[in-house]
Amino acid sequence: MVDSPVRGKLSITWLGHGTFVLGTPGGKRIVIDPWLEGNPSCPADKKKIDKADAILLTHGHFDHVGDAVAVARATGAPVVAIFELGAWLGQKGVKNVSGMNKGGTQTVAGVAVTMVDARHSSAAVEDDGRIVYLGEPAGYVLTFENGLVVYFAGDTALFGDMKLIGELYKPEIAFLPIGDHFTMDPLQAAKAVELLGVKQVVPMHYGTFPLLTGTPDRLESLVAPLGVQVLTLKPGETAS
Repeated sequence: MVDSPVRGKLSITWLGHGTFVLGTPGGKRIVIDPWLEGNPSCPADKKKIDKADAILLTHGHFDHVGDAVAVARATGAPVVAIFELGAWLGQKGVKNVSGMNKGGTQTVAGVAVTMVDARHSSAAVEDDGRIVYLGEPAGYVLTFENGLVVYFAGDTALFGDMKLIGELYKPEIAFLPIGDHFTMDPLQAAKAVELLGVKQVVPMHYGTFPLLTGTPDRLESLVAPLGVQVLTLKPGETAS
């Protein structure tokens, strides 16, 4: 684990794959991309979430929304998602959906949530085998109560407009996928770090399956010349 003053009063808990629980400087609890029950990386004692002030979803693949309905029902927290994904969740019985689209900002649980681009896909496979379109994938820029700004990429490939995200919002921390095959690998993630201009990076979406071969050690070797810290967490671990 890397100890860094960059995080301020933000706590970061990784539940494996792309699932995180963030404790904000204002004492709120934000759940991102909850995939718990079927997640082989999620510790057994972390597979239920019954307290949240907001739930953020980046896209509709099962490994990011697998437990979104259950967590929304258990907590009553507002669910932030792109419009089409939000409408689908409404059909599944989720009552408190705060849909939005790329470029927009809304304040949820005291945090300014800006939806930005991601390069990936987004769909669900229903029980009858139908593939349901769930809008485009997205990332988020989060501005916390103390002014700390972080960028949560979700699942994405590298894209040049990450430089614009860095210029406009000046995030200090980036959460980036590094697994390869379905997302960026460490080499592309290192370039993303350069484009974003962040001081710290949290790797995610690696090691869950054999296909996801990217490693934090490889990322660390690539960003060390930039003076960027890599915060590598074990599933279930919290950094604060």
